[in-house]
Amino acid sequence: MADRRILARLRSAEGHLRGVREMVEKDAYCIDVIRQTRAVQSALDRVNALLVGRHLNHCVRRAMASRERREQVLGELLDLFGREARR
Repeated sequence: MADRRILARLRSAEGHLRGVREMVEKDAYCIDVIRQTRAVQSALDRVNALLVGRHLNHCVRRAMASRERREQVLGELLDLFGREARR
């Protein structure tokens, strides 16, 4: 089942990104473009936060019943956030 909040955030980011493309096409002032790309990134960060919460509450909770699956999902999270921390 699709999460309405996630879809709404994605639509918002999509609209902002389309606006950024138009700004670049019109040779808008660089700082203004950067401000908009930061807004897009912020919207995507909120999407990721919602997705992590959903993953923890659904996928990880179900995986805890199986040792093999538990190790897999925990490894995925560690890999994801380990990679994020190295950026």
